[in-house]
Amino acid sequence: MRNMKKIACFFVSFLCLIFSGCGSSEYTRYRGEFFGTFDTVVSVVGYVQKEKDFDRYLKFTQERFQYFHQLFDRYELYENVVNIKTINDNAGVAPVEVSEDLFAFLEYCLQWCEKSDGRFNIALGPVLEIWHDYRERYENAAEGTLPEEEELQAANRLTDFQKVQLDAEHQTVFLTEKGMSLDVGALAKGYATEKVGKELFDMGFTSFSISAGGNVRTFSPPAAGERSKWNISIRNPNTEEDPDAEPVDFLYLDNLSVVTSGDYQRYYMVNGKKIHHIIDPSTLYPASYYKSVTVIMEDSAQADLLSTWLFTLPLEEAEKAAKELGAEVFWVMQDDTVAYTDGYVAYSKNYGGAAMN
Repeated sequence: MRNMKKIACFFVSFLCLIFSGCGSSEYTRYRGEFFGTFDTVVSVVGYVQKEKDFDRYLKFTQERFQYFHQLFDRYELYENVVNIKTINDNAGVAPVEVSEDLFAFLEYCLQWCEKSDGRFNIALGPVLEIWHDYRERYENAAEGTLPEEEELQAANRLTDFQKVQLDAEHQTVFLTEKGMSLDVGALAKGYATEKVGKELFDMGFTSFSISAGGNVRTFSPPAAGERSKWNISIRNPNTEEDPDAEPVDFLYLDNLSVVTSGDYQRYYMVNGKKIHHIIDPSTLYPASYYKSVTVIMEDSAQADLLSTWLFTLPLEEAEKAAKELGAEVFWVMQDDTVAYTDGYVAYSKNYGGAAMN
């Protein structure tokens, strides 16, 4: 069911605000962060009894994020690492033997390419590369231009994900046509967040959250006391124009992921319009239905790819897909109305009256 209300003009991004309770001396709240992976700051907030344990968990998180960053990178090569760029460089030339982790990741990706009927498409690399080049060219310019339609259509002829061949017996990946390329940016960060989070949980770190840009993954309630939920605020990005702007909403949850995709990141301007990075595979141009899409699910990988997928669908189709996949979703429309699924209200302060406890 659709719920819509008018709000002031804003975009949505995440600021993860974690509140610790003071009712227990057994657990202490610690926070650490690092930069250099997936082009974002990764922060970890958690409750442990000994600081040295948190330091160990944070170090592990950074090492694992670095590992997945290098594995999924399409722009750089690394010593002793066979990654997405290695596969792309061998398109139309030869199959590439990859690690078990990369093979499993690409299997997962292709399953979702099929499930989404190509709305999520890791083979869209040739088209996305054109848009990436234009964003870099006009990043600091007052006004940019759009790619030529002919250029986009030529690139689109190399985006058939069914021509990504996986050979399980030899653990190889082969892009069958020269000029093909993979781009896994719509899923990589969420996939890494989910994998690393579960590894930390299995190590004994049970009460924590990981925030990686617009991806937030929570595990178990805060262990130090009064509060039973993690508090994630959805910021109003108009703070650049209005420093006193209030957050759009507050979400209270645990053991869940929250991911937002929006048109307010990675964009340049053409004729006063934001030309952002989320490309609709059916038009080859930036999707224009929403300003942002926020998804709540347990699995951070699914939430990440779904936030991008739903961004490219009109609302009625997006609502249907969200229902089928069991996701709770909050949409900010281009006309500044919002829409959200019925289940979203259970986590929302402003739209459902959810409380921390």
